[in-house]
Amino acid sequence: MAISESPAPHGTARLLSNSAYPALASLDASGAVIGWSDGAHRLLGHTAEEALERPAVSWLAGPVAGGQVGEAIERFRAGEPWHGELRLRHRDGRELPATVHLSPMRGSDGHRRWVVVAEDERQTPVAQTPVADLGDLMFAPLLAHSPLGVAVLGTDLRFIWTNEALTYGNAVPREERLGRRLSELFPHMEVDVLEGTMRRVLATGEPVLDFEYLGRSPVDRTRRHAWWMCFFRLEDSAGQVLGVWYMVMDITERWRARERMTLLNEASARIGSTLDMSVTTQELADVAVPRFADLVRVDLLESVLRGHEPVPGAPVGSIALRRTGRRAAPGRFDGPAGPTGETVAVPPPAVARCLRESRSVVESTVADSPVPAALDVFAPGDGVARPAPHAYLYVPVRARGITLGVVQFVRSGSPEPFDDEDVDLAEELAALAAVCVDNARRFTCERTAALTLQRSLLPRALAGGTALDVAWRYLPAGSASGVGGDWFDVIPLSGARVALVTGDVVGHGTNAAVTMGRLRTAVRTLADLDLPPEEVLAHLDDLVISLIEQESTCGTDEEGPDVSTAALGSTCLYAVYDPVARRCAMARAGHPPPVVVRPGGVAALADAPAGPPLGLGALPFEGAELDLPEGSLLALYTDGLLQNGRQDPDAALACLGEVLARPGATPEGICEEVTARLLTLPRTDDVALIVSRTRALDDDQVASWDVPADPAFVSTARDLATRRLSDWGLEELTFTTELIVSELVTNAIRYGSAPVRLRLIRQNVLICEVADASSTSPRLRHARTTDEGGRGLFLVAQLSRRWGARSLREGKTIWTEQSIGGAPAAPLVDYDALQAEL
Repeated sequence: MAISESPAPHGTARLLSNSAYPALASLDASGAVIGWSDGAHRLLGHTAEEALERPAVSWLAGPVAGGQVGEAIERFRAGEPWHGELRLRHRDGRELPATVHLSPMRGSDGHRRWVVVAEDERQTPVAQTPVADLGDLMFAPLLAHSPLGVAVLGTDLRFIWTNEALTYGNAVPREERLGRRLSELFPHMEVDVLEGTMRRVLATGEPVLDFEYLGRSPVDRTRRHAWWMCFFRLEDSAGQVLGVWYMVMDITERWRARERMTLLNEASARIGSTLDMSVTTQELADVAVPRFADLVRVDLLESVLRGHEPVPGAPVGSIALRRTGRRAAPGRFDGPAGPTGETVAVPPPAVARCLRESRSVVESTVADSPVPAALDVFAPGDGVARPAPHAYLYVPVRARGITLGVVQFVRSGSPEPFDDEDVDLAEELAALAAVCVDNARRFTCERTAALTLQRSLLPRALAGGTALDVAWRYLPAGSASGVGGDWFDVIPLSGARVALVTGDVVGHGTNAAVTMGRLRTAVRTLADLDLPPEEVLAHLDDLVISLIEQESTCGTDEEGPDVSTAALGSTCLYAVYDPVARRCAMARAGHPPPVVVRPGGVAALADAPAGPPLGLGALPFEGAELDLPEGSLLALYTDGLLQNGRQDPDAALACLGEVLARPGATPEGICEEVTARLLTLPRTDDVALIVSRTRALDDDQVASWDVPADPAFVSTARDLATRRLSDWGLEELTFTTELIVSELVTNAIRYGSAPVRLRLIRQNVLICEVADASSTSPRLRHARTTDEGGRGLFLVAQLSRRWGARSLREGKTIWTEQSIGGAPAAPLVDYDALQAEL
């Protein structure tokens, strides 16, 4: 039914003030009833079925001609409004005095219609004060012409009155509202919450202010709208509840601006929580779905993910993308978001255009079009009908003039297309993520360079030779902490001995890596001098002090302190294992002591004095020696193994000892289990671990003789060495070994001090050692043609693989190494001439 109201302001005011159930009827041009309200039913007793198509004059109780009735009919025929008092006949025959409002209007089909509003005068106050009349005259025009939507609903929540604003420019005429509920008018809108609120206002009398409602507009169903509302209960002067009055205002633009600001604020707080590009792009997708789009996919250039510096501007040539972020709204898209990390070999044309032109691209499709090939992964496979994608927005990810990738926004569950404001918002989101992605790219580039530097300065392979069975692990710190300065090394020494080294540089970053490389190189140089461990650390400490003093003298650059400053406070542990003596000598500079497990024993910390960290120059370093029977385990580590994450250092040390003491455990298996048990949490520091099992040389691999301080015994020494080589099956080394033994024993007798001792060691090389009590080291020189001697050590150096001298606590040892199995060919020299020279 279609019901309208009279525009007469005075009558409207009386209706709003005094009528709880007005009688409303709609008439066609001939005066027949075409609409009948519940109020008319209550007033006259006729149902809508009985009243429809009956002439309206059939309810008049007085004569048709003359008087008020005649005037009303004349106005009706003239198409003019009328207001007055008439007597109406009830269905039971009673006559009712009523105030009638007759208002003309034109229907949607262009034909004239009439709206009749009748009030029972017995329910209307007879007298009104001048003040009330003044209020009516001011109040009615205000409501009728207010830009706010104003409506009055009866206690049954049916519309009684609306103003012009609620017609939406006559898109929703008044006659369509009057006498009907919201749920009847707009079945596509979720109005249950509105009707529930109005029922609560009717029941309690408490007004509801600042109520916001979000839904589809009656005249624009392509986008969501927001309305501000307030509700009041209407009562007459006697306190009788007449209905509910509400005001409404469209605040869509304000709501959208607030939503955009809220989304941007949330995005700025959530995006960029880490320096990981994949995490950052996934955070962008998580923020935008489902509040802005139903699907978001983020693709970055492969070169960006590798940390390379992109070419300024748009990418040229072939475009290689990798998907790093993706999210789909459950129930609003055709499938799960799927895994990230896949390569986008051939991007869709719109994506390629967006990247090449470095501008946003908006596309849309009709609802019944097929799903584009770019979205075929989301095609439904369960036969359930779902909304098809209809709006696409592609935004370049740009920062500092460089294009890093593209973001794809897709809508399917929501009908709104992407407008200019959406494009602006998407570009702001992409720009926010782009800065974080570029920061992460720069960090990745710097970290990659630091890691490359660090790996180039660390050993790539470790071998303990015949002395040790060695396994190791090195795990850099997490990306948030940066590259650390932990280092380690296994250095072969003379006499089949092996040096084990671990160290830790304070701080992280490139400076720490460079300092680590300096210290490791220095330790290797000092190790070649065959110094005792405490002397190695003393020389290393002097080196650090000299570097720091040099820096303080020269100053620092503007970018920060020199790398030498990072060495201050570094720690180091230097240990030397001798497989012949089966002893280990060690010294430490502020470094944790190693863990030792002897065969059949339990894990224990080595009793080695704790010296000061490097660069302090406070106290001297002290060495310690301990016996290590064959099969003993020795574990060297940095503090990152015990103090990483939230683990307790004592518990971590106990775990390490437990794994080491397990019977039958191999060094490789120990490293694997320790890593699995202690390094599960994100690492805040580097970790270096060396686990070695000691070996010992058998007695038949070592031969030694005491040599009298008599030059005549040199030939005897050569014979003893020759016989032992024959026993070992090394006859091919007899010639060179005789020359080496003759030269070294002769020098020891002639220039050294007793006692003199000759020792041969057979392992993967043949080692010849001659020790004496003199601390004077030999010096290799080139003899002049006129010199009668001075060529002995030169010949030794030419005939041996390596040679050198090491200091003992009392005296020195001169040693040489010769290759076994792949020995170099005999030198082209005259044996008789050499014998005469020696």
